Amino acid sequence: MTTTANRPKSAPDTGTTSPGMLRSYVDKIRGGDIGALPAVTGLVVLCVVFSILRPSFFTPGNFANLIPQGAAVSVIAMGLVFVLLIGEIDLSAGFASGVCAAVLAISLTNFGLPWFVAAAAAIATGSLLGLVLGLFVAKVGIPSFVVTLAAFLAFQGVVLLLVEEGTNISVRNEVIVAINNANLPPWLGWTLAVVAVAGFAAVQLTRRQGRLRRGLRAEPLATVLVKVGGLAALLGVSVFVLNLERSRNVAITSLKGVPIVVPVIAVILIAGTFLLHRTVFGRHLYAVGGNREAARRAGITVDRTRILAFVICSSLAAVGGILAASKATSVDATTGGSNVLLLAVGSAVIGGASLFGGKGRIQDALLGGTVVAVIINGMGLLDLGASIKYVVTGSVLLLAAGVDVLSRRRAAATGSL
Repeated sequence: MTTTANRPKSAPDTGTTSPGMLRSYVDKIRGGDIGALPAVTGLVVLCVVFSILRPSFFTPGNFANLIPQGAAVSVIAMGLVFVLLIGEIDLSAGFASGVCAAVLAISLTNFGLPWFVAAAAAIATGSLLGLVLGLFVAKVGIPSFVVTLAAFLAFQGVVLLLVEEGTNISVRNEVIVAINNANLPPWLGWTLAVVAVAGFAAVQLTRRQGRLRRGLRAEPLATVLVKVGGLAALLGVSVFVLNLERSRNVAITSLKGVPIVVPVIAVILIAGTFLLHRTVFGRHLYAVGGNREAARRAGITVDRTRILAFVICSSLAAVGGILAASKATSVDATTGGSNVLLLAVGSAVIGGASLFGGKGRIQDALLGGTVVAVIINGMGLLDLGASIKYVVTGSVLLLAAGVDVLSRRRAAATGSL
């Protein structure tokens, strides 16, 4: 006879089942680790509101326009994540993209160089600018705010010099122009979507099996399948909508397919995610941002890590400049100026990257960039003026920064930080 005393007890839920994973996620939120939840929630709310106020918001044509419009800012924001992770800021990223765009345009138009040589020169220029900024911050010891503010002004002057005090340099190279203006054939869009889902599934399953072999806690198979299914549904719907005919006069021209800039951004996203989460350098970035002195005592070369963060930031700013030049098919004194920097910083912070360092993912910038693009696009459809756009975007940025501060305060109070 089995008594109460010797009856087997049920094992505690350690988070290896789907309900346990859900409880763990709720506990993380209660502890202040809210991740990208505010940005995702805000994006859903914005899309619902704009689609109700302006049904044209959810048309294939408008959906397709959102992507190239926000591509340059999103890529610059991806670079800023690397600097934000170490607790620094780069106020020169906007005009750094303008300098690199000018180098691209001059290389193509004035010197007639091949597109790949011109693009490489632009990215190399960005890397050099980032190296200079990083050296001043890490080796000389000048605060990044001061260094990059000075560079903000200096790079603006460099752009004026390169475009000869205000002239417009046209970009006519077909390959460069196509990057942010042309579309993939419909069949290629579907092929890339299938490859993306298959690759994501392979990575998730491989990681799960690896953790199980080492005796570590792993996500339930059902959770992994839900993630893969969610990505498949998202990509499937997106590709289907983008492959719909968007031209108002099909007899003259056909306009359908996934924008070419989408796989370009996807490659940057995958490479950046791998760098941050699968390399020693990525772990060093988080360590330096979390506690610089502790990282130094742990044997991390802090100065080199900080310098490389600025190099990567300016290199991605160069890619953003190339995308901006592609979209406008020209470069002038305003390229990289105006509100580009503010929108890029806003995108990174709105997506979930912390201004205090040690917290952020490269996909946060892409998510935040989508939120900013939706705000600007939706208010444009509502025929609201630039003043309202700035007020709303600034308010959203302030709200995101406030959420970051409150979540860190909550994490510190609960011992999660």
